[in-house]
Amino acid sequence: MKRIINTQNAPAAIGPYSQAVEANGTLYISGQLPINPSVGKIEATDITSQTEQVFANINAILKKAGYTFADVVKSTVFLSDIADFAGMNEVYQKVYQIECPARSAFAVKALPLGALVEIETIAAK
Repeated sequence: MKRIINTQNAPAAIGPYSQAVEANGTLYISGQLPINPSVGKIEATDITSQTEQVFANINAILKKAGYTFADVVKSTVFLSDIADFAGMNEVYQKVYQIECPARSAFAVKALPLGALVEIETIAAK
């Protein structure tokens, strides 16, 4: 069974996709950009603040679906500049301190809306 997850506490999808989909006890969260959902745009200009906003968005979706960061099993991080890895990782390690999920991180040519970071998340119960 498939369940679509949407919350106003995270940015609305900017294309033909859902914020998250749950199927068979696994939650697949679409890549989250550092969009502040209350204003609908990216306000933060540095990697640390953008990563914090991304995690706030992920948290809102996890919460709406009945999951927590403890349920996260995989993260995929996309960076517009690999030089921002340390700044992203500084925030990341505050969120995941024990039993950290598997993770991949990639530098990409560009991200939507000029974002510095986007994180895709999979959680399971």
